[in-house]
Amino acid sequence: MWPEIASVPFSVNGRTGRANTVNGSIPGPVLRLREGKDAVIHVRNQLSESTSIHWHGILLPPAMDGVPGVSFAGIPAGAEFTYRFPVRQSGTYWAHSHSGGQELLGLYFPLIIDPAEPEAVPYQQDYVVMLSDWSFLSPGTIMAKLKKDAGYFNHQKRTAVDLLHDATHGGASSAIRERMTWAKMRMDPTDFADVTGFTYHYLMNGLPPESNWTGLFTPGDRVRLRFIAAGAMTYFDVRIPGLRMTVIQADGQNVQPVEVDQFRIAPGETYDVTVQPANRAYTVFAEALDRSGYTRGTLAPHSGMSAAIPPRRPRPLRSMADMGMGGMGGMDMTAKPATGGDVATNAASPASPVGSSEKADPAMAAMPGMDAQAPASPSKAVAMPPVPEGTKIQSTDLDTGGLAAERGDTHGPIGAYPSGSPSVLHGPDKHGAGNSSVPKTLSSRLNEPGSGFGKEDGKVLTYADLSSPRTQPDTREPGRTIELHITGNMDRYMWSFDGKKYSEVTKPIAFQRGERLRMILVNDTMMEHPIHLHGMWMELENGAGANQPRKHTISVKPAERLSVAITPGESGRWAMHCHLLLHMEMGMFRVVEVADTGAVSS
Repeated sequence: MWPEIASVPFSVNGRTGRANTVNGSIPGPVLRLREGKDAVIHVRNQLSESTSIHWHGILLPPAMDGVPGVSFAGIPAGAEFTYRFPVRQSGTYWAHSHSGGQELLGLYFPLIIDPAEPEAVPYQQDYVVMLSDWSFLSPGTIMAKLKKDAGYFNHQKRTAVDLLHDATHGGASSAIRERMTWAKMRMDPTDFADVTGFTYHYLMNGLPPESNWTGLFTPGDRVRLRFIAAGAMTYFDVRIPGLRMTVIQADGQNVQPVEVDQFRIAPGETYDVTVQPANRAYTVFAEALDRSGYTRGTLAPHSGMSAAIPPRRPRPLRSMADMGMGGMGGMDMTAKPATGGDVATNAASPASPVGSSEKADPAMAAMPGMDAQAPASPSKAVAMPPVPEGTKIQSTDLDTGGLAAERGDTHGPIGAYPSGSPSVLHGPDKHGAGNSSVPKTLSSRLNEPGSGFGKEDGKVLTYADLSSPRTQPDTREPGRTIELHITGNMDRYMWSFDGKKYSEVTKPIAFQRGERLRMILVNDTMMEHPIHLHGMWMELENGAGANQPRKHTISVKPAERLSVAITPGESGRWAMHCHLLLHMEMGMFRVVEVADTGAVSS
């Protein structure tokens, strides 16, 4: 195959801009490979700048991974490059540029790998549904506006009308206290997306809603839909009104079938579903997480058909759980954590640390997600157990060295953190100006669908629903644990890991080939972040034991603490980053170096 990367005109609803494309289209054409064969892909760069193609979720040698500055030098303007790698897996994946803002400009395409063995779930029709976002503003312009005003694209902030409504229904004093509390924390309960439908056009297979992408089917057939989230900055909530979906794959890996009404898909993720439609048209509806826009397509037995577009749901509001205060109603406010000291305070948050005699602000009860009338639970805050002897808890902050446990920087219980685990108190924050706020408590939120869903939305897929149909090949207990904090300063539009941008980090995170390790991801921010690890699987420790699911991209909710098990299989340098493109560009990026032999450095 000869993919050709070039800048071409691209039109949406009668307006034309320029896009970076593969073979002249957005998305590029589907590339289909077969498990057990060798892939040989010749790429020709017709751009006036360097480019790259990263094979998202594919296990391959690091020099073929396609990340300039980490594993190869990039493809210079006017040059050609040949990717060669053995195809060791099957499923639905995708590929995209890893050079600057080219992904945001349209440089991505689907990658389907047919299995060597027959498919676990048979089907008669097969469609890729690639979801993405497009702006006529350049990536540089978008970034400049966010640096000046992080809420520039948020046109759904609460107004005086909202205040009047809340005061009428919940009391004026409560409404005012609630607004003041948010203001003191310098947070916005409508902050769900940095870039919104104010500038974005949301696309399905490169088409806006008005163009109505259509997949045809024969009534009675089982149709496979391969959903790929290629949006640079957009989470999508997907549903097909009147038609239930059976999830059969997540990130290219087979899962035990789960029947759902809808699912949320983060940038970088893929979900394969099957449906069995009747003899009528159905709308495939993908709504942005912040409800600022949508895209749609149609499943139909005949061309030219369409179905009703469902009404847009109201914009969501951040909840107490998103702030790490979901358990405050039943928390013993005089409790202290067993390790790590008092709950962190910071310049952006005036809240008193746990351990003080001051009671919780009554305005908290009026905030979204907190039932002011709910009786207090008799349960106490969950104390964090001491570190078991011999357990090595390693910080990824390798510039300062030392173990997290030795620095008193352990924020929760050691070991897996599956769905249903109790909340724990957050320890002292030591991440400096790169982290403007921290949650009071951390919890596993794997069994939560996420903000913006209600009981009327039916069954929504959660990470707790996912399990592998086969026992994973490595069931060893991890020998060491690394804790990584997702950090940011929204006011200054700074994003990082452990409070440090990539440019401030001098050493990679050290793995050893063949070892079994656990990584704990802690989200200190009030936004969702899809974390993508190149070159190896992350097994999500969601309570499924030996059948826990394998993923290449894991979305971490606000104030969430979850764990993944990893067995590195290929030595070399690999990228790990947030798959919100602008967060990665602003510093939420690290290099993982997998060593062949010898002890892993501390």
